[in-house]
Amino acid sequence: MPKTITPRPRTAVGVDGPLVSLGALLREWLPRQRWFAGKDRPVTDLSVLSVTELFPGCLHLLVHASHAPVPTPGGTSLPGDCYQLLLGLRERPAPRLERAYIGRATEGPLAGLTVYDALHDPRSAHLLLERLRQPGTAGPLRFEADPAAHLPGGLPPRLLDAEQSNTSIVYGDAYILKLFRRIQPGTNPDLEVSAALAGQGCTRVPAPVAWFSTTAPSPATLGVLQPFLPDATDGWTLALRALAAGDDFTAEARALGRAMAEVHLALAGAFPPAGPGENGRTAQEMCARLDAAAHAVPGLRPYVPGLKAAFGALATCDTGPPAQRIHGDLHLGQVLWAGRDWFVIDFEGEPSRPLAERRTPQSPVRDVAGMLRSFDYAARQRRPWRPEWARRCREAFCAGYAARAGWDPRKKHALLRAHETDRAVYEVLYEARHRPDWLPVPMAAIKRLAVWGG
Repeated sequence: MPKTITPRPRTAVGVDGPLVSLGALLREWLPRQRWFAGKDRPVTDLSVLSVTELFPGCLHLLVHASHAPVPTPGGTSLPGDCYQLLLGLRERPAPRLERAYIGRATEGPLAGLTVYDALHDPRSAHLLLERLRQPGTAGPLRFEADPAAHLPGGLPPRLLDAEQSNTSIVYGDAYILKLFRRIQPGTNPDLEVSAALAGQGCTRVPAPVAWFSTTAPSPATLGVLQPFLPDATDGWTLALRALAAGDDFTAEARALGRAMAEVHLALAGAFPPAGPGENGRTAQEMCARLDAAAHAVPGLRPYVPGLKAAFGALATCDTGPPAQRIHGDLHLGQVLWAGRDWFVIDFEGEPSRPLAERRTPQSPVRDVAGMLRSFDYAARQRRPWRPEWARRCREAFCAGYAARAGWDPRKKHALLRAHETDRAVYEVLYEARHRPDWLPVPMAAIKRLAVWGG
């Protein structure tokens, strides 16, 4: 049975002990991870917030990495972030875990032990599933499950290699466990929303089967287990295949629009209704995010006046559909085609934004704008760029959405343009920090959107 770590030689330490052994190793290893948010800022300080021994040879840690302040969307400086780590400890390194190797501790209570990312270890992944199958606590960690769901044991684990901001393990092609790497206090929307939609009978979003959280240093969701769709293909892959083959994608886009409208209707029923959108305040928030992004990405600065014109038009246009809970980070990589249907996944929202903001009711137009931007992204993956392909997909998606939602995004031009502009600004900042080679894609949209009517 897992237990909270107590000091004992070589295999476990107290909360203050790991930093002596792991501090130097993690300062070097963390910035190289795909999910580390502070790649553009050196780690100025590292502290351990909690440490739990899940089972012999595996430590669960929450660590806080501090950075020098830097402007972020919204104008807020974030001094650092909390990350979830599962670290394996061995006397000798295992050749099969070479990719997971972090280093060898040379001092402190773990001196002489090899340290690695335990999520790459099938044994650790298997034992983690067993913890989810047996609801209970392990120190500050709490494991819970849907009592109506039967979760079998012995399912072989497979760590997904896909580039993402979290880490996912597939068990027997039947379930997928998403472990959140960057932890913020509160219930993660990916758990909250999927559970609420299951209660509404919405089948387009896989329902949570089990999950785990922490109570220290403050309550927060750490991971969610959901059914896995083994034969599914994400929308991004399907779109690129269609582009490579010269195929039309409008039928798929129209069906996707209808599916997303169904999800929005279910979300409106699952959460308390909100009042009409406050366009003036939303426009101010968009302008603040633009100013912060332009400070961080100089290439954005010449377009600021034109982009602010889009936000100014938002402040004076009709409010559009009521604010409600939405996906918050919708794009082709967040939808799956399985069988003859679309499914929607990953309801975390934009990871760079505060959790409270991601849980706040917002205009569903924001999700529509995110998907329209994604069609543009797909169309720019091959030369020559195919703007007509993107335009047809955008039209088809909006038509499918309108047929099910009862209102047409295309008739909310100023509202849609403002949200698409805000999304493009977010993309510029993201690409500049994480994928500089992709920066020309959102910059092309910025140039278009900076011109009224774009």
